[in-house]
Amino acid sequence: MVDSSPCRPPARRANSRHPLTSLLFVPLALAACAHPQPPPRVATSEVGTSTSATAPVAAPAPAVAPVAPARHWADEVLYFVVLDRFADGDPANNLQVDKKAPGSFHGGDFKGLREQLDELSSLGVTALWLTPVVKNIDGFVTGAGFPDWGYHGYWADDFHQLDPRFGTEQELKALVDACHQRGIRVLLDVVYNHPGYNSRYQKAPETKGWLRSEELGTCGQDDVTSCVSGLPDFKTEQPEVAKYLLDAQLAWGKRSGVDGFRLDTVKHVDHPFWQEHRRRTREELGRDFFLLGEVWGGDRESLDPWFVNDEMDAGFDFGFQGSALAWAQGRGRTVAFDAYLRSRHKVRKGYHLSHFLSSHDVPGALFQLQGDKTRFRLAAALQLTTSGIPVIYYGEEVGRPGGDWPANRSDMPWGERAVQPGAGLPRDESLRQFYQKLITIRRAHPALSRGTHKGLATEGDVYTFLRHEPESGDAVVVAVNRSDKKASISFPWPEAWSGADAEDLLDGGRLTAGATMDVTVEPLSVRILGRAR
Repeated sequence: MVDSSPCRPPARRANSRHPLTSLLFVPLALAACAHPQPPPRVATSEVGTSTSATAPVAAPAPAVAPVAPARHWADEVLYFVVLDRFADGDPANNLQVDKKAPGSFHGGDFKGLREQLDELSSLGVTALWLTPVVKNIDGFVTGAGFPDWGYHGYWADDFHQLDPRFGTEQELKALVDACHQRGIRVLLDVVYNHPGYNSRYQKAPETKGWLRSEELGTCGQDDVTSCVSGLPDFKTEQPEVAKYLLDAQLAWGKRSGVDGFRLDTVKHVDHPFWQEHRRRTREELGRDFFLLGEVWGGDRESLDPWFVNDEMDAGFDFGFQGSALAWAQGRGRTVAFDAYLRSRHKVRKGYHLSHFLSSHDVPGALFQLQGDKTRFRLAAALQLTTSGIPVIYYGEEVGRPGGDWPANRSDMPWGERAVQPGAGLPRDESLRQFYQKLITIRRAHPALSRGTHKGLATEGDVYTFLRHEPESGDAVVVAVNRSDKKASISFPWPEAWSGADAEDLLDGGRLTAGATMDVTVEPLSVRILGRAR
């Protein structure tokens, strides 16, 4: 392939990794565009079987069942980490690190995350989602006035190598093992739709025909053949391309021992690929290997085409962030928000929605709330008392301000602790304690993760609902007041409590059983009530 434009980056799209337009790829003395590395070797006897350009790939080890406890995935509390921005445990692997530059590597790695796992386990999270870990392109994209590197992991240059800035395969395995020892499952982010800009796959004679690109004018207009964010697009509908990518990613799943994959850009790969992916993950990684997919803009209805054919177990509900923040800010009727939450229970039986307040691809919730932590607490309470697998984006539990891109990928705040790259960044410990309480309550009450949803008070500013799980008999009442005035509500005493007294699960205190429950909710606050023990 003749590439007259060395590295062309993305125009803005709805699923763009950057909110930039008309970017240029700038070569460096050390960048891939200036000194391209050798392409991956692809065996001529079997296209799609590859070894690394620098070292042979070990034969895949037999799949080993993870030691994470057997829990319902509906009960998990998922913590999402951009690995490079969390904790630097090994300065020796830092390459082109500039902590002051928003688009550079900042030094986070496997060892650093493993050393700080107590931060996760003490918070109460039960599952960890890691950004992609394969080797990314050596160059950077620019156009916003600063270089933007592949620190996030989504611009692969070699699917058979780990990015050396993150650490070794042994350190990845040690991280997963340490998570399992704490009862934390691990999801590894994997990308099948695209490599990075001007990656070795576009240069190698054996693989350049595997890609559509803007340089060649071969990008299509539909979801499957378009070039997302201007990235070269793998022709995953071709058997040899699909086999190469599946072999590479499933090998990482086997050798690392992770419990599942977070699937990037799902709608940009066709359904036959995902059906083969499901078949192979179950066959090679185990029946319980979990698949959480990103269908950009997804909701219960738009995710169903991937559920109906059992291509993945869960998908992201992109509507939760906007709906929850709008309600917390006083925009929109309570009855409409209740209808939205009830609709989420119509997801196909056996499959799950996952909901977030912040992520690496959208402006953070606290930023959207203009730093209002009081209303942010209301949104967090709603997230952790409603159905779906909640995702906590690293640092939002300690008030990391986030922002629009690239500020939504800032360093994890560590306060007075000498943990790089976020040492010295302020953190809100009282907010973290609030999260700890919410997570403790959610984990103790299956009604909050697996129960039915019934609105008890859906007019005005005090939203009250009942979560009830018939199998265990567990029931929880949640009352959220978005007004700046104290309010009282009254509703029939929940039948599921069988006439027993109620207790305030969040702040303590007891309510005596009666025909009705009369509850006072302070301004801009939440009450979570359960059957007294």
